[in-house]
Amino acid sequence: MQFERSSGILLHPSSLPGPYGIGDIGPQAHNWINFLAKTGCRLWQVLPLGPTGYGDSPYQCFSSFAGNPYLISPAALLAEGLIHANDLVDAPQFRTDKVDYGAIIPWKLGLLDRAFTRFQHTASQELHQALRVFQSQESHWLEDFALFMAIKESQGGNSWVGWPVPLRDRHPQAIQDFRDSHEIAIQRQSFRQFLFFRQWRTLRTQAHEKGIQIIGDIPIFVAHDSADVWASPGLFFLDGEGSPTVVAGVPPDYFSETGQMWGNPLYRWDIHAEDGYRWWMSRMRAVLSLVDVVRLDHFRGFAGYWEIPAGEETAIKGRWVPGPGAGFFQTVSDTFGQLPIIAEDLGEITPDVTALRDRFQLPGMKILVFAFDSDAANEFLPHHYSSNYVVYTGTHDNDTALGWYQRVTDKERDFARRYLARSGDDIAWDLIRAAWSSTAVYALSPMQDLLSLDNRARMNYPSQPSGNWTWRMREGDLSEGLKSRLREFNELYERVKSKE
Repeated sequence: MQFERSSGILLHPSSLPGPYGIGDIGPQAHNWINFLAKTGCRLWQVLPLGPTGYGDSPYQCFSSFAGNPYLISPAALLAEGLIHANDLVDAPQFRTDKVDYGAIIPWKLGLLDRAFTRFQHTASQELHQALRVFQSQESHWLEDFALFMAIKESQGGNSWVGWPVPLRDRHPQAIQDFRDSHEIAIQRQSFRQFLFFRQWRTLRTQAHEKGIQIIGDIPIFVAHDSADVWASPGLFFLDGEGSPTVVAGVPPDYFSETGQMWGNPLYRWDIHAEDGYRWWMSRMRAVLSLVDVVRLDHFRGFAGYWEIPAGEETAIKGRWVPGPGAGFFQTVSDTFGQLPIIAEDLGEITPDVTALRDRFQLPGMKILVFAFDSDAANEFLPHHYSSNYVVYTGTHDNDTALGWYQRVTDKERDFARRYLARSGDDIAWDLIRAAWSSTAVYALSPMQDLLSLDNRARMNYPSQPSGNWTWRMREGDLSEGLKSRLREFNELYERVKSKE
C-alpha cells in the first residue's frame, strides 16, 4: 500500500471511557472517531483485538482470529433490543480510571448470556439470518474456536493440554459427542463473536467515512493455550501430549542478564512453507478484515528467532534459528499486493533483519523515549530518520513520556532539553512536536502522552505478569483545548490534507 504522511493516536478500545468497567466499541468509540477526525488525525492504532486470557494481555489470546467479547458494547446491545434496560440496572459500580477485570468479566459474560437467550426467543428473522451468514463466512476458524471455548468452559477453564485425552487430541468421536451434548454452549460462543464483529465493522465503517485508517497489531507468536495451537498442533513444535518442546523468548541483553522467557510455542516453519503459509495467510486476511494496516510485532523473528528448550528457567540457554525470511514475505506480497505492514524492528537488530525489512520496503519504527540516552549518533533521534519510518513518542510497552522524563538521569534530561530546544516543562508535547515535525511518514503518540500523564498511566510492564492493560481515559479528557492543539500540530507539520 502507499503510506501517506499523517498522524494518529495509540489507544486500545479498553481504555475508552464509559460506565461499564471497560472501554468498548459502542457509542464512546464512535465519539472517539469523531474526535480524531476533527483533530486532523487520520490514524487510530489499537492493540490486538482477540479474546484475552491469562494476565488479561492482548498479546496472549485464546485465538488469533476471534474478537474480544469484553469489548462488546452493552449500549449497542440495548439499542438493538438484545438486552433490556433492566439488564443494566444491576451493573456494579465499576471504577472509571482503571479496568478491574475480576469484576467486569463475570458481569459482561452474564450480560452476553442474557443477550443470547433474548436472541434465541425474540430476535428477528433478519438477525438470525445475519448470524447464519457470519457463521458460514467465518467457519474456517469460528467452528474450532467456539468448540475450543466451550470445552474449556466445561473443563473449568483449564488449558487444553490438561483436558481428557480424547478431547485434547481431537478424537473424532469424542468431538462429535461433545458437539451433540453441548450444542447451546458452542452456539453461545459463536454468538459472542457475531456481536463483536458486527459492532466492530460498524465502527470501522464510520472510521472510513471520516477518512481514518485503523492500525492493528499481529503478534508473531500465539498463546499455547489457544484454539490456534489446539486445532493445528502440527504447525508447532509440540510433544506427544501437546506441550511445547521449544519456546520463544529473547537472549540476555543490556536490559536483562537472563533474557526473557515468553513461553510461546514456536512454529514449524518448514511445514508452513509446504502449503504456502496457508495458516498465516488466513491469519493476515482475518486481521485485514478488521484493520487497514498491521504492525507486525517482533519483526526480527521472521529473519531469525531465539529458540529456548522447554523446561529452562531462563532464556540463557537458547540459540538463534533462521526464520522464514523473504519466502514468507514474498507469499504475503503475492497474496495481498503492496504490504500494509509496519515492521516492529526494535531490539537486537542484525543486518539480515534490516535487509529483510528494506527488501520489501516496510517502514520500521522509531521511539523517541529511546533517543536521549547517549549522544547525537543515537539512531532514534529525528535527524536520522528517512520518510520510511513510523515514529512514536512511546508505545504500550514503555513508560509515558512524562514518566520517562521524571525517571531518567539529569544527563539524559539535559540532552533532551538541548536537542528539543525546550525547557522540558511540557515534555510530552515537546516529544509530540519532534515526532510530528520529523520526516517519518507516520507520527503516533499514545493517548497518555497527549494528556501529559505520568507513570501511573503506563499501560504495560513487559516483565510484570499481572496488573497491566488497565488504564482508562476519563470522560472529560477529549477537550476542546486538546482538539485544537492537536489540530494545530497537524496543520503546522503537514500531517493533515489541506482540504480537511
